[in-house]
Amino acid sequence: MIPTNHLHPMLVHFPIALIAVGFLFDLASVFYKKEACLSKTGFYLLILGTLAAITALFTGALFTAEMSGAAGAVKYTHELFAWITVSNLVILSALRILLKVQNKENTNLKWIAFALYGLAAFSVSITGYYGGTLVYNYMMPL
Repeated sequence: MIPTNHLHPMLVHFPIALIAVGFLFDLASVFYKKEACLSKTGFYLLILGTLAAITALFTGALFTAEMSGAAGAVKYTHELFAWITVSNLVILSALRILLKVQNKENTNLKWIAFALYGLAAFSVSITGYYGGTLVYNYMMPL
């Protein structure tokens, strides 16, 4: 059986990869408009990344130890960006699903969704940076 404190480190790589690569697919779809598969792939990676981010957030909140001092401050920043990332991803996923269901994917709202996707890719990267700082600088598993 896997110890519960290992769940978060095992899962955190999925949202980072899925959101970053999904955003790259959406970015490519801006330049290659005739390739509909790029936008669809970005959409599906967004949904998978959102689910992975929610799972990673809750495993971190439930199964990681309390920290104090400098490590506690870094952990607080890590958690703050994790909540910002997940909130952004949930809103973005809801917007993209709404656009898809209402067949409005080619309206100006797609640019708002694209900007949110870029912010999500940026914020998941910052979250990962602070998580890595905890592990490598303080040698504390999340």
